[in-house]
Amino acid sequence: MRTLIGAACAMLLISTAAAFAGQTEGLIKKIDKDTLTLTLDDGKAYKLNAETDIDSLKPGMDIVIAYDVSNGENVVTDMQLPDSDQN
Repeated sequence: MRTLIGAACAMLLISTAAAFAGQTEGLIKKIDKDTLTLTLDDGKAYKLNAETDIDSLKPGMDIVIAYDVSNGENVVTDMQLPDSDQN
């Protein structure tokens, strides 16, 4: 019985964590280097990590972001700049 309860709790935690992950796409509206925050044209803000090459990001760029919600903030876990494939 304890094994069944433990397995049920583990599945609940896994499904809850997955509910907080997301992906979005849009144009960069604003970049705040002091707070490492990126705002898209829809008004939503995303927290960047310290390793992000923030100088490569410019307002008006098209971007695809994968993020997690942590402590009420959208934290970027991965990003792709579709225009970066052009020469």
